[in-house]
Amino acid sequence: MKTIRFPDGTTVPALGQGTWMMAEDPARRSDEIAALREGLSLGLTLIDTAEMYADGESERLVGEAIASMRDEVLLVSKAYPQNASRDRLPRACEASLERLGTDRLDLYLLHWRGRVPLAETVEAMERLVAAGKILRWGVSNLDTGDMDELVASGGTACQTDQILYNLTRRGPEYDLIPWTARHHMPVMAYSPVEQGCLVAHPGLAAMAAEHAVSPAQLALAWLLARPGILPIPKAGSVAHVRDNRAALDLKLSEGDLRRLDELFPPPRGPEPLAML
Repeated sequence: MKTIRFPDGTTVPALGQGTWMMAEDPARRSDEIAALREGLSLGLTLIDTAEMYADGESERLVGEAIASMRDEVLLVSKAYPQNASRDRLPRACEASLERLGTDRLDLYLLHWRGRVPLAETVEAMERLVAAGKILRWGVSNLDTGDMDELVASGGTACQTDQILYNLTRRGPEYDLIPWTARHHMPVMAYSPVEQGCLVAHPGLAAMAAEHAVSPAQLALAWLLARPGILPIPKAGSVAHVRDNRAALDLKLSEGDLRRLDELFPPPRGPEPLAML
């Protein structure tokens, strides 16, 4: 299986599992837990969640899903920007740990930038590392200028930037992704199928049919073909997570990549980083 390497040397499978919008419908809880466990059995051992998702219920669901397999998981959660201060981040982290039923996070992210100075967030993250509450930290939804400021603020230990990136959201290719590549920092791509919207794209659907795969698999395979990109699609059922996993086996030719560039042109100049 293709892997992604974080700056500290940690390697993970190049396809993870997202949980945004999980735990919002109690009727789907058992299916969502089964999907996460199936993903783990298929080798998708990075699971991403956040204190924001379903007001913490997503973390509780993840905790239940991985309870007997905690050591097999690279567990990621994210803190609200208003909780990113030296006083509030330890409390937010403890609350996430309690909901997840674990004693540490493998990766803790600032969910997006708020009013707390980045230097203070870096200090708070490093204190959590020293306390053993988190093993490493990173950020989410920070653009190129923010990343420059982060590093200048002492954030050289940042491991990743989690951003909105998919075939319809290629703006980061102009400057942000080259920046992360220069710093040997992988990008975690959330909403890699644009919240499901990409599956209805006529050109992508036609190309997927020619390859006898789903449009979602094709969209994921495009991301997986790019260096340093770690997509984290959400799957709410066992069938869906199996479909996602199959994208790792889909190899795109140079002709396929050129055709996708025609369908979804890369940026010609800088674009503000989009967020969902």
